[in-house]
Amino acid sequence: MKPDANLRNFDALPNAAAVDAKTVAALCGCNVSTVWDRANRGALPKPRKIGGSTRWNVGELRKVLTGEPA
Repeated sequence: MKPDANLRNFDALPNAAAVDAKTVAALCGCNVSTVWDRANRGALPKPRKIGGSTRWNVGELRKVLTGEPA
């Protein structure tokens, strides 16, 4: 799915789904470099490599977005 489709459908994605940095940035209202900074500081979950891509787990992101620690 494209980042805008992931963003539009984020609430419908299963917790096991994975999204890219652009989608995470849009969810957090920041730019992609800030996503990486936050992930490195532990404010966001660490991403995972899936094939040749780096993705964030939707379930882990939901926890952080609702105020639970990463």
